[in-house]
Amino acid sequence: MKDTSINIDQKLIEEGTAQLTSEIQVLEAWLLELDSSNGKDSEVIAAKKSYNDMLRSRKEMLSTLARQTKLQTVATD
Repeated sequence: MKDTSINIDQKLIEEGTAQLTSEIQVLEAWLLELDSSNGKDSEVIAAKKSYNDMLRSRKEMLSTLARQTKLQTVATD
C-alpha cells in the first residue's frame, strides 16, 4: 500500500519550531510592553488585538508542527 502521509524533513521541522518559538517570544514581549504602557487609545487597543491574533496563530502553528512531528516519529518507529 502506498504511503500517502506527508513527511517533513526533520531539519525543516527544527528550523520552523525555532522560528515560531522566537516569534512567540517577541510577540509576548511586545504585549507586555503594551500592557505596561497603560495605553487606552485606539492604536494601542488595535496593536494588542493584532499581536494577540498573531500570537494565537503562531501557537496554533507550533502545536500543529509538534503533532506532525509526533505522527512522523510514530510512523517511522
